[in-house]
This record gives sequence, C-alpha cells and structure tokens, in this order.
Amino acid sequence: MTGEEKDLTLQEVIEVPEKRDYEEELLLIASENHTLKELKEILFDYHENDIASIIPKLDRETRTRFYKALGIDRVSDVFTYLDDVEEYISELDSEKAADIIESMDADDAIDVLEELEEEKKEEIISLMEEESVADIQLIDSYEEDEIGSKMTTNYISFPKTYTVKQAMRTVIREAEENDNISTLYAIEEDGSFYGAIQLKDLIRARETTPLDDIITTSYPYVYARETVSNCLEQLKDYSEDSIPVLNINNLLIGVITSSDIVEVVDEELGEDYAKLAGLTEEEDVNEPIFKSVKKRIPWLLILLALGIFVSSVISKFQESIPIGLLVLYSFQSLILGMSGNTGTQSLGVTIRVLSDDDLTRKGKLKFIFKELRVGLLNGLIMGIISFILIGLYVTFLTNYPKTYQIPYYGFSISSCIAFSLVATTIIASFVGTIIPMTFKKIGIDPAVASGPLITTINDLISVLTYYGISLLLFVQIGLFSYPIL
Repeated sequence: MTGEEKDLTLQEVIEVPEKRDYEEELLLIASENHTLKELKEILFDYHENDIASIIPKLDRETRTRFYKALGIDRVSDVFTYLDDVEEYISELDSEKAADIIESMDADDAIDVLEELEEEKKEEIISLMEEESVADIQLIDSYEEDEIGSKMTTNYISFPKTYTVKQAMRTVIREAEENDNISTLYAIEEDGSFYGAIQLKDLIRARETTPLDDIITTSYPYVYARETVSNCLEQLKDYSEDSIPVLNINNLLIGVITSSDIVEVVDEELGEDYAKLAGLTEEEDVNEPIFKSVKKRIPWLLILLALGIFVSSVISKFQESIPIGLLVLYSFQSLILGMSGNTGTQSLGVTIRVLSDDDLTRKGKLKFIFKELRVGLLNGLIMGIISFILIGLYVTFLTNYPKTYQIPYYGFSISSCIAFSLVATTIIASFVGTIIPMTFKKIGIDPAVASGPLITTINDLISVLTYYGISLLLFVQIGLFSYPIL
C-alpha cells in the first residue's frame, strides 16, 4: 500500500459522516402537498423537538395542518419544546388549547399556562378536566425553590398487595396516559410509599412470584417541601429514571424524573452564574431593558459605595506617601488585580465544595487551611517573579535622575511589591473562602457572595496592606531608602 493510499484510508477513518438535517427535511415536507394521512405517517418518524424547531418558520395555515396530522397528544409534546408558546396557543380555539394542555404533564402544563394572559388562562382551565386541574394546582401549590414544584404526576403506582398479574394489567392499562413506566411504585393501603419495582423485573417475574419479592423497599425518595438546593446532590447521586416525591404524611404524590433533574441542575447553574456575576436573577436575551437594569442595579449600588470608600482610603495614603515613592502608585493596579483574581478563584472552589452537604466542620477547617497554603505558594511564586522583573524595570526604565537609577532603589521597590503580593494573596484566599462559608452558615446562598463583592472587599484589604507595608518598610522602620526628588 502506497503512502497516499494510507493517508486516504486514515482520512476515511477520521472523518465523521455528515449528519442529517432534520429541520431542513421537515421544512421540505411542509412545502409538499401531502394528505393528512400521509403527513401523519411521515411525521411519526420525527422527534417532537425537531418538529417544534420548525413551527415558528411555518405560516398559520401550515401549522394548523401539522396540528391536525399530529393529533392532540403529539401536539402537546411539541408545545413543551416551544419558547413563545403563547403565540401558538392563541391561534387555537379555547377547547382545542384546553385539550392540548390537558394532555401535557402537569409540570409542563404549568409552564405553558404561566405564559398566557390571565383571562385566557382562566378560560382554558375552566374547560379542562377536574383531575388535570387538580394535578396542576397540586404542583403550583409549592414554592419555586421546593422540589414539589419540579415534580410530575406522570407515574404508575399500585397497592403492594397486588399479584404480579394484577400489577402487569395496571401497567398495560395506564401506559397510554403515563409514559414514565421504567420504574413503578408500590404503595400501602393508605397511599403511603412502600417501594419501587423496575419494569424489567416485573416482566421477567413469574405469575406465582410474590410481588414483595421484586419490590425495593429501600428506594430513594424526597419530600415535596424540601428545597431544590438542599437535595440536588442527593438527586444527582442516584442514576434512576425517576425518584418518588412524598408529602409530610409519606403519601406518594409525584415523581421527579431524570429529565427534571437535568433541568433543575441547569436552572441552579444559571442562577449561581448570575449571582457570581453580581446579578439578583438570571437574565434572558430578550428581556426588557428596564427589567435587566432592575436586576443589576442593587449590587452595583452596593459596590459603588464600597468603591468610593476604597478610593477615599487610597487618597488618605497619598497624603502620607513621600514623592520619592510615587512609583508605588504605578503598581497599585497589579496588587489589586492579583488580589481580586485570587479571591475569585477561592470563591469558585469554595462554592463547589459547599454544595456537598456531607462536609463536616473538620472538613471545612481542613479546606480553609488548604486554601491558605495554596494562597501562600501562589503568592511566593508571583512575589519572586515580580521582585526580579519590577526591580529591573524600576532600575533601568524609569525617568528618575541617573543618580537614583541604582539597583538598590529598584529592588527595594520590587521587594515591597513582592511582600505585598504574598500578603494580599494569602488574605484574598482567606476572604474568598470564609465569606461564602459564613453566608452558608447564616442561611444565605453562598453564590450571593459574588465575584464583584469579593473583588471589592479584597481591593480595600489590598490597599491597606500594600500602602501599609510600603510606609512600614520605607518610612517607619526605614529598612529601605528612597530618592528625595
């Protein structure tokens, strides 16, 4: 085989085949003249998410044809993937809209209803079945940060006293309405949670096998009133398709599915990112300007006040610093910048560590000392580099008279900066660790200890440290001398 043939073979192995463009295919199908029966058969092969992606690109008449071909159940699934669902709901008469929302999982139905105007929302609810409305009201009764608000009533349960045959009949009967069937739930006579059964175990069980033999009674569960943040790690630790949600009386009232967990994790990450950016809430790209301003301004005003205070502290030091040490001002931003960066790094690591609810007091102390050691080593590395580079810069590249461009003076300045870097890096590591821990202790989300807040606090501490060390070394104890200009 020649070298060229080898290269060609290697290229064929490395290249990834081009993926099908489902959106393009669906748009082509929409432009063709199919009967409703043909369109229904064609659309059966496509996922609801892909169909949802082309809905905004279709005209109203074509959308209506798609709805008719898909049927109520599939349209309800498609609508759960749409962003501006209100626009498409308004194109339907209220009875049709009620049927579609009624066919959704209760948690998805709530999301859709919340986007509608109050009058339209009430009209649609009045046309829905009582059972569907009850499920929606149940989930809606929980606060947004409670697990109950994230659950779905789409699950199958039966009494633990059932036989294998009775349980299988229940699954077959309810599978059309409830598609979360990989995990089934057994309940006590009073409706309280007893355990879980994997569908595969039920299918493989003989009719004579006691149902209790295939029920896992130590199956994980959560309570509806638990906060999302408190039990998120527990939910992530279990690789189950769904986890039961109980009320305070241990009655099974819903389940939280793996897709719900992914959504919750995404929401939590988005909120934490917003808080780390100094926002009160997560923002949306299409959000009105004044709403975005309202979210950002609280922290900015707090940081403005702190910034003014930091500036006033700097101005006080300016009165005390001799003119021969004006070069110190040139490196103020270096000290403040590195301090802020170090504090933000420690903040990010600490928030991640605090998400582990099993962290003991001893573990927290161990973590604090670890961060201090990391801060010390980082400070020493940066201090040594700064000592050499800044010493050379001040000696050879400044505009001081030649009589003062001596290595002693240049490296005196760089020594002061090196000492300050070590000190401020250690302090910044401590602040970036202890503040979120304190917030967590008093019941405030540690992510609120945002990057901008940590940076501003570290600015204040760094200014005091930097100029304090400078005055101490050059003026108070006179360890270093400086030119009188």
